[in-house]
Amino acid sequence: MKQRFSWPDERLIKAAQNGDIASLTTVVMESQPHVRRFALSLCATPQDAEDAAQEALIILYRKIGTLRATGALASWMFRIVRNECLRHVRLLVSRREEVSAEPEASATERSAEDAVLHRLEVERIAAAVSALPHEQRQVLIMRDVQDLPGRAVAHSLGLSNSAMKSRLHRARAALRRSLAATEQGPGLAPGPEAGRAVGQRFGGE
Repeated sequence: MKQRFSWPDERLIKAAQNGDIASLTTVVMESQPHVRRFALSLCATPQDAEDAAQEALIILYRKIGTLRATGALASWMFRIVRNECLRHVRLLVSRREEVSAEPEASATERSAEDAVLHRLEVERIAAAVSALPHEQRQVLIMRDVQDLPGRAVAHSLGLSNSAMKSRLHRARAALRRSLAATEQGPGLAPGPEAGRAVGQRFGGE
């Protein structure tokens, strides 16, 4: 039978906020399985999930006093884990973008305005990737961001090569739709160049 865990009760959380070390340690320990579950559902890889969960628990230990309502612990932890997972995706996308832009950057130094636009584009892509369903996000990051071989991705996910390609195709299509939708927002003019860039970045075999 699957073991069920409950969040720490409000009395315990209040004692931890008041500086009781034993209560604080218990709060962190009882929160751990929930935080790990959040991380596994939100992050792209088990390693990212482990890193995000650890960071969230460290923040809980150090900053529990900033929690305004004792009943809001779960939502607070969820936001922290989600932000950590997004940060990992942002770093991966940024590295991928920088590698792609290296030949161009060596020819002409990027202006401050270009750097800002690049950062905004990385944020936009990272947010769109993070919003994908877990299975789609996982395969897209492994194949298109980390550049892992298709067979390695399929093996890691326990899928046949054709099933992996099918899932990847759906992930790419969902990402393109998401990015196209954000281009319609205030101050962002959609254009064929942006569409082609997304297609090239997330459209290979």
